[in-house]
Amino acid sequence: MEVLERSLSQKYIDIEDKYGAHNYHPLPVVLERGEGVFVWDVDGKKYFDFLSSYSSVNQGHCHPRLVNIMKDQCAKLTLTSRAFYNNLLGDCEKYLHDLFGYDKALLMNSGVEAVETAMKLCRKWAYEVKGVEAHKASILFAKDNFHGRTLSVISASNDPISRTGFGPYMSGIEMVPYNDAAALEAAFEANPNIAGFIVEPIQGEAGVVVPDNSYLSAVAEICKKHSVLFIADEIQSGLGRTGQLLATYLDGGNTKLRPDIIILGKALSGGMMPVSAVLADDQIMLTIKPGEHGSTYGGNPLACAVAMEALQVLIDEELSQNAHDMGVKFRKGLVAIAKKNSLIKLVRGKGLLNAIVIDSSEDSTLAWDICMKFRDNGLLAKPTHGNKIRLAPPLVINGAQVEESLAIIEKTLAEFV
Repeated sequence: MEVLERSLSQKYIDIEDKYGAHNYHPLPVVLERGEGVFVWDVDGKKYFDFLSSYSSVNQGHCHPRLVNIMKDQCAKLTLTSRAFYNNLLGDCEKYLHDLFGYDKALLMNSGVEAVETAMKLCRKWAYEVKGVEAHKASILFAKDNFHGRTLSVISASNDPISRTGFGPYMSGIEMVPYNDAAALEAAFEANPNIAGFIVEPIQGEAGVVVPDNSYLSAVAEICKKHSVLFIADEIQSGLGRTGQLLATYLDGGNTKLRPDIIILGKALSGGMMPVSAVLADDQIMLTIKPGEHGSTYGGNPLACAVAMEALQVLIDEELSQNAHDMGVKFRKGLVAIAKKNSLIKLVRGKGLLNAIVIDSSEDSTLAWDICMKFRDNGLLAKPTHGNKIRLAPPLVINGAQVEESLAIIEKTLAEFV
């Protein structure tokens, strides 16, 4: 591991390296405080956060309203389990119904728990409503996806890092190319037992891959035609990140696709704690009966209080609109940098979910080296799939901060030419 000049940072890294599992490869920076778009390390150095905990802190780090609601609720009641009712779960479920228009909500904790929940709902619906023969239901996923790292979810992944060494994999899972409506329809025609198609509206971990404008609308039509559930994983792309409340709201919100199931997480709590949710109508949600699915912590009163406030912050502060406006400004700046610096091969994104593709092979360390230099210059980002750098600040970023961030990016890239 690289030896840092800042000895205090190295102390914390060494402790974690000795006593923790080595299942991550973090950028070597040790953070202890955050506010808005900024974080500070243990040595007091300030950084722009351009990862946002993978779009969990859309509302900004330690938003005062979220801190206060969490403090207030912690002093009252944090957990009852689902053995009893609590006074906030129903309010939270109604809030989600009023905001997104689905009959029911099922609250869980992590994003991958919500994906697993959607998979179970999909299969149960297939047997009870669609009429698929027992144990024959199949779920289709887009290739190059990322939905988490549980065994069933990596069974739907073609990423060798996620999959290798963890087999055997779950059966009843198929994959189809992303952004290919013809391939999707062909898969449905070849297998009438497909119950659902789970897809990211924008593929995040793959490097912010934005599909053609017509793709998601085509997915909705083809799924309806073949009686297949359209399941949108909006864990990373949703809740204002792409300039709309959901990424399935198209054309500036003029077209609002209505997937059969919506999966939410990450920014649902503004980064305060793990909260996720699955939204669906009664025909789907009520196929699961008492005792067939759940979580001790899912729907706890603390999570419900924080989730409602986190969503209200997005609305009150018009963060979807800000993400749209600042995203346009940011991408325009990145394109201008790319014209002067050949290291940027491609700029892509929507709202404040953006990425640059570095002109190098995927097995090169160049993107990592650039992110290390970003760190030195006061901006934190991380590569994905080798040569892609995701750039996704909290949605509270303002125009002056966008300009300052672009100056850091331009300065850093110039050091590699």
